[in-house]
Amino acid sequence: MGIDLRYPIGLLFAIFGLLLVLYGLLGGTAEYARSLDINVNLWWGLIMLIFGGLMFFAANRKRSSNNKK
Repeated sequence: MGIDLRYPIGLLFAIFGLLLVLYGLLGGTAEYARSLDINVNLWWGLIMLIFGGLMFFAANRKRSSNNKK
């Protein structure tokens, strides 16, 4: 048929999430004073990585269930 839309969405979120996690880990701490000293880039990067992983999992699960038929 065609490519499952969950693959590119998962890839997009995984790449952006990885970039945010790296920036959150390697960035300075002075810029988080406005956000109550919460590393927003790190937390949202982790959330985006998890969402990207869920999209990949859902696409692979759908593909494996189609192959069994």
